[in-house]
Amino acid sequence: MIYYVDCNAKPHGDGSKDKPFNRIQMAAEIAMPGDEVLVAPGIYREEVSPINAGLEKKPIIYRSMEDRQAVITGAEIIKDWEHYEGDVWKVTIPNSYFGKYNPYTTLVFGDWLSPGIPCHTGEVFLNHKSLYEQPALEQVLNPVINDESWDRDFTKHTWYTCQAEDSDDTIIYANFQGKNPNEECVEINVRPHCFYPEAEHVDYITLSGFVVTKAATNWAPPTALQDGMIGPHWSKGWIIENCEVSHSKCSGISLGKYKQQNNDNKWSKYKYKDGTQTQRDCCCIAQIDGWSKETIGSHIVRNCEIHDCGQTGIVGNLGCVFSIVENCHIHHINNKRNLAGAEIGGIKFHAAIDVIIRNCHFHDCTRGIWLDWQTQGTRVTGNLFHDNCMSRDYLLKKEYKEGLGLGEDIFIEIAHGPTLVDNNIMLSERCVKLPTQGVAFVHNLFAGSISAVGRGVKNGSIKYDSTRYTPIHVPHRTEITGFMSILHGDVRFYNNVFVQPKVRQGLIDICAGCQDGEWDDENLIAGTHSFNGYMSEEEWKSHFEGYCGEGAAESRDKYYMPLPVWSKDNVFFNGAKPCDLDVNPTVDTEHEITVELKVVEGEYKVVTNMMDYLPKGEIITSDTLGEAFEPEERFEEPNGDDIILDTDFYGNKRSNNPVVGPFAV
Repeated sequence: MIYYVDCNAKPHGDGSKDKPFNRIQMAAEIAMPGDEVLVAPGIYREEVSPINAGLEKKPIIYRSMEDRQAVITGAEIIKDWEHYEGDVWKVTIPNSYFGKYNPYTTLVFGDWLSPGIPCHTGEVFLNHKSLYEQPALEQVLNPVINDESWDRDFTKHTWYTCQAEDSDDTIIYANFQGKNPNEECVEINVRPHCFYPEAEHVDYITLSGFVVTKAATNWAPPTALQDGMIGPHWSKGWIIENCEVSHSKCSGISLGKYKQQNNDNKWSKYKYKDGTQTQRDCCCIAQIDGWSKETIGSHIVRNCEIHDCGQTGIVGNLGCVFSIVENCHIHHINNKRNLAGAEIGGIKFHAAIDVIIRNCHFHDCTRGIWLDWQTQGTRVTGNLFHDNCMSRDYLLKKEYKEGLGLGEDIFIEIAHGPTLVDNNIMLSERCVKLPTQGVAFVHNLFAGSISAVGRGVKNGSIKYDSTRYTPIHVPHRTEITGFMSILHGDVRFYNNVFVQPKVRQGLIDICAGCQDGEWDDENLIAGTHSFNGYMSEEEWKSHFEGYCGEGAAESRDKYYMPLPVWSKDNVFFNGAKPCDLDVNPTVDTEHEITVELKVVEGEYKVVTNMMDYLPKGEIITSDTLGEAFEPEERFEEPNGDDIILDTDFYGNKRSNNPVVGPFAV
C-alpha cells in the first residue's frame, strides 16, 4: 500500500494520490509492514511518531518524493515581536501553546553534562541560525563576544527567557543585532523530536530523503533515555538514508538507549552512586530486560549530511550495536560551545559492538568520533578527518578552562577491543586520544599526534582508588562475560604514515605544563613514541614462564602490568617519532613532507608529496593482528570471516607488497 502526504493538501484526505493526507503522522498511524509513505515537498511542522513496526523483509518506508525537499521541523515561526530596547525585542507566548512540553521551562539536564551556564532545550533562530541563550536579561541588552564559539561574531545575537509573573506565559527577549524579527524568518523550537516513535520496538522503519531540523532535544548521556531528532527508540533494523539533519539542541540522530526504570540519569538525581557504576548497572539491567542481537540494533545510517547540532551528530549507547554508519558528512558539531561535557562528538557511541563507521567525512567538530566503553568488534575505516578541535579564536586566549577538551579526530576510551582503525586520513593536530587497549591501526595517515596513552583509567578521585572497570562480551553478541580495568598496551601499528604537522602556538601554550594530568598528556608530537617502554610480546610472555598459581604477592604483578605492543613497517616524516618497539621503521629526516587538503571540483583531495618516499610493507590480515587480550576475540568481520586489508582509502586494490599508508599506487 502506498500512502501520499502533501502539507498543502486539504484536510480530511484519505492518503490516496488524489486526496493525500496533509500531515505525515496521519500516515504513520495506519502504515503497516510493506507500506510506503510518499511525502511531497514542503515544510511539515509536526512530530512524527510511527505507530506500527515493519518486518525485516517488509519495512515501512517513509520517503521524500523529491530528495531533501520535504522538511520535518520541530520549530514554529514566531511573529508579533514587540520592540523592547535597543536591538532587543520581546514576545509573550501562552504556555498552552506548547502543550505538554515547554522547551522554555525545560533545562538541558543529564549525567556528564557540564554546562557553563544553565540553558533550556529551546532555541531562537534568526534566518536558520540559532542565537545564544543568556542567564539574565542584562546580558541580552549588553552582549559580549564569546571566544569559545566557532562563530564568535554571531555570539552577540542573544536571548533570554523567563515566566511571566502575573500570567501563565513564557516571555522571550532576543537581541537581533539591528534586524526586525517581524521582517525576518524567526523560529523557536517547540517539539522534542521530529521523527521518533513514542513506543519501544517499532522495528524496521526506513526514513529516506528528508530534511530534519530544529528539535528541542535534551542531553543524551549513556545512562538515560537518549534523545535525538530522529531515533528508533530501542528497536531494530532502522535505515536512515539521504537525509540532511541539522540544528538539534543536543543530538541529531539517536541510535541509543531506552529509559530504564530507577536508572535514568541516576547519578545526577540520586548523587550517591558514581556515574561509572550506574553505567555498569545500565549494561546489566539492559541484558536482563532483553537487550540482544535478535531484538536491538542493526541500524544503517547512510548518505546523510549531519551538521550544527549542539552535542552530537549521532549518539548511541547499547542501541547502536551491530549498526553501520557509512558515506555520511558530519560537520560543525558543538560549535556554539554552549554545551560541554563528556558526551560530545560528531559521533558518540558507547557499546559499539560490531559497529562499522566507514567512508565518512568528519570536520569542524569539537571531536570527530568518540568511542567509549565496549568497542568490541568496532571498525573505523576509510574516513576523512580534519579540523576537529577547539575553536581557533579560543586558542588566541592565554587561559585554559580545565575540562574544555582540546579535541581530536578519534577518541577511544577505556575499552578492551578488538577495535580496528584502518585506511583513515587524520589531519587534525591531535589525531587520536587513546586511553584504552585492544586497538589496531593499519594503513592510516596520521598528520597529528596520539595523546593520553597510559592515562584515563582512574575516575578522578584523590584519596581512594577509582579504577574504572568496563564490560566484556561474548564475541559478536551482547551477553556480558565479565568486567575488567584497562591495563594499557595491546595496541598494534602496521603500515601507517606519521607526519609531524605545524602546530598552532595557542595549542602549544595551552599544553605547556599540562603533561602530567590523569586524563591527558597533551602530547603534540606525531608518532608511536608514546609507547616507549612497553614490552614486546616475547618480553611480556617471559614473565609468565614457570609456575603461575598461588604465590607471593609480587608474582601477581604480572597480571596487572601493561600489555605488549606491536609496531612494524611504519613511516615517520617531519620529526614524527617512532617508539623503541618499532620494527623496520622508516624515519625520513631528509625530505620535507607536505600534506594539504584541497577542494577540487567539489571534492576533497589530499595533495601530498609523500608518495615519492614511501616504502612497502606486507598485506595485513586477521592472522597478523591476532586477538584482543581481554575478550579473547580476533580482529575479524562481524560474521567471523577473516579481514584482509588489501584495498586502500579509495577502494583500490593493493599489491601483495603494498605501499604503506592509506593510498595504493
